[in-house]
Amino acid sequence: MSTWKNLLLQDSASPLMEQLSYFHDHAMMILVIITVLVGQLMITLFFNKFLHRFLLEGQMIEIIWTILPTITLIFIAIPSLRLIYILDEINNPMITIKTIGHQWYWSYEYSDFKTVEFDSYMIPTNEMNNFSFRLLDVDNRMVIPFESNIRLLVTAADVIHSWTIPSLGVKIDATPGRLNQVSFTLNRSGLFYGQCSEICGANHSFMPIVVESISPNYFSKWITKMTNI
Repeated sequence: MSTWKNLLLQDSASPLMEQLSYFHDHAMMILVIITVLVGQLMITLFFNKFLHRFLLEGQMIEIIWTILPTITLIFIAIPSLRLIYILDEINNPMITIKTIGHQWYWSYEYSDFKTVEFDSYMIPTNEMNNFSFRLLDVDNRMVIPFESNIRLLVTAADVIHSWTIPSLGVKIDATPGRLNQVSFTLNRSGLFYGQCSEICGANHSFMPIVVESISPNYFSKWITKMTNI
């Protein structure tokens, strides 16, 4: 059972990921229908004994197998275009955070609070606790409040990286000399793990990302504590 779970999408923690999951199920349903239909036609073709020596054309079947794929593509394209615009929308962010990719760690700057910035390194195996995840836990997590619109500004200091959290439905390139942005909202508290998804050098596998989602009240206390350090 656990093997099958590894093949599925992670549980969504944001409205964006929920929409991505719905679109995935929608597209998979269409693909299953196509696969079953084509499979049935192929099996019928292999095992029937129908012959037509003088069949030279079939206008009606040509029209049908041209129109049906077009309609199918429309059913896939319309939700896909809608989703692209939703993922690209930035609406009144409550908090802006800038993340910078380095070889091989991440830096975070809370742009709304002048003194809050820190580096986030992977915890080495020999320093891990019993409850830590190997190659995924970091010493400083990105802390954000849930049910708040977050704007993330992403760039890199050396080579191309990619800031990715699967359960949030967020994957954005960190490119040197370029500032990309993405917006997301978490709908529950918890720890959410990701990794750099761009091959960025020898230690590419050792720059994980951890987002800690907490209540707005606890976030206010945390940011006050960080500001006073």
